[in-house]
Amino acid sequence: MNIIITVLAIASAPERQHIFGASALSVNHVPSRRTASFSSPALLSRGSRSWPLHANDQNYATNEAQTEDIVDERISLSDMSEINGINGSSTSATEHESTNSLIQKLLLGIEPTPDILAIMAIYFVEGALGLARLAQTFLLKDELQLGPADLSAISGILILPWTVKPLYGFLSDGFPLFGYRRRSYLAISGFVGFASYAILANGLDGMGNESSKSMVLTATIALFILSSASIAFSDVVADGIVVQKTREANERGDDPALAGGLQSLCWGSAAIGGLISAYFSGSLLETMSPRQVFGIASFLPLLVALISLTIEEQPLNSKTTVEPSATNGSVIESSDENNNNIEAIKKQIPALWDALRQPSIFKPVLFIFLWQATPTSEGAMLYFMTNDIGFGPEFLGRVRLVTAASSLFGVWLYQKSLRSVPIKDVLFWTSIISVPLGLTQLLLISHYNRVLGIPDAAFVFGDDVALSILGELAFLPTLVLAARLCPKGVEAVLFATLMSIYNGASTVGTELGAGLTKILGVTETDFSNLALLTIICNVSSLLPLVFIRWLDGVGDESQEEMESKSRV
Repeated sequence: MNIIITVLAIASAPERQHIFGASALSVNHVPSRRTASFSSPALLSRGSRSWPLHANDQNYATNEAQTEDIVDERISLSDMSEINGINGSSTSATEHESTNSLIQKLLLGIEPTPDILAIMAIYFVEGALGLARLAQTFLLKDELQLGPADLSAISGILILPWTVKPLYGFLSDGFPLFGYRRRSYLAISGFVGFASYAILANGLDGMGNESSKSMVLTATIALFILSSASIAFSDVVADGIVVQKTREANERGDDPALAGGLQSLCWGSAAIGGLISAYFSGSLLETMSPRQVFGIASFLPLLVALISLTIEEQPLNSKTTVEPSATNGSVIESSDENNNNIEAIKKQIPALWDALRQPSIFKPVLFIFLWQATPTSEGAMLYFMTNDIGFGPEFLGRVRLVTAASSLFGVWLYQKSLRSVPIKDVLFWTSIISVPLGLTQLLLISHYNRVLGIPDAAFVFGDDVALSILGELAFLPTLVLAARLCPKGVEAVLFATLMSIYNGASTVGTELGAGLTKILGVTETDFSNLALLTIICNVSSLLPLVFIRWLDGVGDESQEEMESKSRV
């Protein structure tokens, strides 16, 4: 038996947003690998990470052999039992050996070099930045006094930096700064994120006249976008480093499991950061203002900037530098002019366009776009939870924690039970099941759950856990499908493009939900049409199934069948 430590469920990446209507709770403002919207702490009503599939795109599609790493990076129970079974010895030498053995087990056999530890720290920070998401929601809701429609509209805007991730890869590959492709951009991204949160923590008083409030709102949104972009950019750069390290391990002839283990460590680091932030995000808001939480969160991107200085990277003024591109995954000889890399990027653009024009690619991609772009009632449900039922930040944080853990269970369940099921069937049946499950929210909206003797808190926990697991079961096949669609030569750049398209679909779905919320007149005090909004959002998730035949062919294969072909 295997325990999956892939953190697709936690990273809250925007790719994961908008899966099935809206869960009972909407509190995450995600940009994440790894996820920027106010998606449900569960999975999100309709899907952060993570943040932005919190998804680390580049390392998914470097070559066909790595396709299976998407949802198959794990630690065996036998390994875990060995870890737990290590006993201390009476001698210091034995204790030292036991400690080293434990570290080796935890790091999946990978040597804990400063470079590896730095990469793990970057992914941990990406997950831990979830600390600020709940604070962002309450800042806009309470201090800036936005209604549910406006809150949802802004949440869609904040996903936009995650829709241009290939551009970040092109920039870091083709236009190195200060002689470095990785370190410089990581440092700048970290400082931009630090500055954004620091300004949010210390300025922008919105208690003046209407003109002043409008200016403050505009500036606040701009700072949120900057912080989201800084995370997205650092995510792309970190992915490029993982690609490089993985390829170097393969070239040395290391055990393939060790190469995949590096990706597992990265996801695991982000998972730990995400769980910690989920635990503390709500409780901190019980004793601090959102701006004080931003002050704490500002040190996390600053840590990325400092960590970037420890990343091993040979400066480009060296004639012997050989480095893989984060965008196209190929190895390019570098020189002072860096002409080779720019030329390689120029060749990737028409190759990418040619790939996207193929019906075997654009039809499945268009289906997933429509599937992700159906409207969501997240913003309205958040206001109902806080203003009508009376849930506070601490409760919302606890729900985030429980549903994040439930998402991990969803990863395990998919790996255990659905790997042999055709992807098209998984998407079809999860969509069908999601409708009655999502409509159970009507019990909460009407307070009929109380008539049934189910407390509000228990109902919310149960509803979000169920939707979180179902959302994970639905989302993971889309990752497998995306990796399978990528032809040789443009694997990484096409995969990153597909993830950007997914994020764009999340933006569309969020904005559609905001428009419906506005049209139906759902406000922070009037929830009379919330039930109708919930019905529309849930039933609309069935509409893309009309086009499910666009998945014929590649969608008829299961993950196991795809992996078997990739090994041939």
